[in-house]
Amino acid sequence: MIGIGCDHGGYELKLEVIKHLKERGFEIKDYGCDSTASCDYPVYGKAVAEAVASGECELGILICGTGIGMSMTANKVKGVRAALCSDCFSAKATKEHNNANVLCMGARTIGPGLALMIVDNFVDTPFSNDERHIRRISMIE
Repeated sequence: MIGIGCDHGGYELKLEVIKHLKERGFEIKDYGCDSTASCDYPVYGKAVAEAVASGECELGILICGTGIGMSMTANKVKGVRAALCSDCFSAKATKEHNNANVLCMGARTIGPGLALMIVDNFVDTPFSNDERHIRRISMIE
């Protein structure tokens, strides 16, 4: 299951990402927010990060205006490796090398077409399981 959350700045893109992932056959759990009304991103970022850390969700996706606030929030939760991505290469590399489990994006910095390609690269890329990457992830934790 993929947990997804956003603030008001990411609401519209979140809807597109959910639709796209459901069309691809993924099960989604939406942690909010539910409109473009101003809200506090840490509430939603923490909810998704905790769901990933607990194992309730395998992966998480967080969207705010820039993605920065969400990535800062998610990375405060032990066991979460959140990566802010604005290109496909980074989304692929962070899964392959860092075993990232939360993708953060900025709805005001990338368009929906690119965002969906980033999501696909993130969810489709497996962790390499190379010893050097395992060692480095252990050093982070």
